Amino acid sequence: MLVHASFRLNGKAYERNALDLAAQQWTVSSDEEQQALGYFLMDWLSDDEHIALHTSGSTGKPKEIQMPKTAMYASAGRTAAFFNLSEGDSALLCLPIRYIAGKMMLVRALVLGLHLDIIPPKTKLTIEKDYTFAALIPLQANASFDVLGRFKTVLIGGAPIPTDLRKRISKKYKHCIETYGMTETLTHVATRIVSDAVIPFKVMPGIGIATDENDCLVLEVPYLPLSPLVTQDVVRLEGRDSFRLFGRRDWVINSGGMKIFPEDLEEVLTPFIKFPFFFTALPDANLGEQLVLLVEAPATEKTAIMAIAQQHLGANKHHIPKQVICMDAFMHTRSGKLDRKATIKRLNM
Repeated sequence: MLVHASFRLNGKAYERNALDLAAQQWTVSSDEEQQALGYFLMDWLSDDEHIALHTSGSTGKPKEIQMPKTAMYASAGRTAAFFNLSEGDSALLCLPIRYIAGKMMLVRALVLGLHLDIIPPKTKLTIEKDYTFAALIPLQANASFDVLGRFKTVLIGGAPIPTDLRKRISKKYKHCIETYGMTETLTHVATRIVSDAVIPFKVMPGIGIATDENDCLVLEVPYLPLSPLVTQDVVRLEGRDSFRLFGRRDWVINSGGMKIFPEDLEEVLTPFIKFPFFFTALPDANLGEQLVLLVEAPATEKTAIMAIAQQHLGANKHHIPKQVICMDAFMHTRSGKLDRKATIKRLNM
């Protein structure tokens, strides 16, 4: 794939051959992020028509897929059109390059001719100038709240936005965009302004949506070879181009015939519980499944946490956990996300 003539990386212009040489040098760097940068650039600049990517499980069991570079190119073009990006615009990459969000920020810069700065993917960001475009995870947006004003457009995704952060952003910033997407769609295919009100996601132009027999979102993405994509996300369609997201089908709890979406309850309790936590289910002779709250906290906190749950979820008795279980540590994926399945498996060991 060609490198746009206006492309800049940390302030430096690169012709294709020079970038290829630099990439080879970066692959032997002692810095893991620079290594990842080098390896991806070598893949991108190679004659291969595909790049190997690893899915996160949004459409089923995580797996390796061969993604055409043309699809990545097309995705970058659609992002440019949607967010009015032009060659020479500045962009910041502060996410790990080994994951799709980081890779696609680099691809956008390469094919659109953006001036891209790369900084270490830390939780709290130190930024000394303004940027046209950036993407952050909620953890970074929270820790770096005061610098969000340095971006003309900032995407926030990769994990649910906590309620308290959502309220803070909606009061101060109008340029923060919450995104919905995954590796299989090469990041965002739907967006909404970060608001403290519950508003639906709206798909980007050209993206089709439907639901399957399980009310899971089905995406028609014209530039992808694997379209249509059946996700594991339970939604309700609102018109031809919008949907409300309830949670993953994988985590839906059926307790006495009541369907409970753990993510909804977690969003309610996030401002009030200072420890990592999530809802899951355990077998129950009468209910089929009983709602349980797992918390990464000392057992001495159990009573106080149950009181918080009762106070804030008590409007619906089915939403009050039958028990609070404290654990020493949760399990996480290689990308740092909570691994619910591994944590639950550990609980049952």
